[in-house]
Amino acid sequence: MTDNPNTIIRASDQRAKGFIFRHPLGGGKSEIAMTMLAQMAGLKRLGVSIGRVPPGKEAFVYHRHHCEEEWVYILEGRAASDIDGAKEEVGPGDFLGYPVGVAHNLENIGQTELVYLMGGEQTSVEIADFPKHGKRLLRAGERIEFIDEKACEPFIPDVRPLPQDE
Repeated sequence: MTDNPNTIIRASDQRAKGFIFRHPLGGGKSEIAMTMLAQMAGLKRLGVSIGRVPPGKEAFVYHRHHCEEEWVYILEGRAASDIDGAKEEVGPGDFLGYPVGVAHNLENIGQTELVYLMGGEQTSVEIADFPKHGKRLLRAGERIEFIDEKACEPFIPDVRPLPQDE
C-alpha cells in the first residue's frame, strides 16, 4: 500500500485487481471472485468489496462473527441466504445485515453470476464460528488459525478459599 492511495477505483481496474477465493472449509462448493475496493482505496477501518459468485456456488461457508458486523447488497442475480438456520431468497436491490452473533452464508441459486457489494468492520482481532464444521477461526492481525470448537469449551477454574488459621 502506498502513502498516497488511489481514492478512485475505476470499474475497468476492478477485475484486474481481484482474486478468486475458495473457503478452506467449503469442500469445493465455496467460490467467489472478490475485489477489495476499500483496501484498494487505502481505507483501513472499513471493508467494502464486490463479490461475484458462479451459479451453484456459495460465497463463504455458514459462519458467525463474534466481533465484526457484515452487510450485503445484491446487484445482480438470485441468492439464498441461510440466516440462523432459515433460508431466505434475495435478489437485486435487497440489503442483508448480519449483526454480530447471527450465523449466515450466501449461495447463488440462479442461472447467472451473483454480483453484490459486501462490507463490514475491519477489526484487528476476530473470532468466527463455523457451526456446521465444528471449527472456530481466530484472527489476530495477519495470523489466522482454525481450531476445533471442542477446544473452546468454557474454562471453569477450580477456585477454593484459602485455609484459615485457627
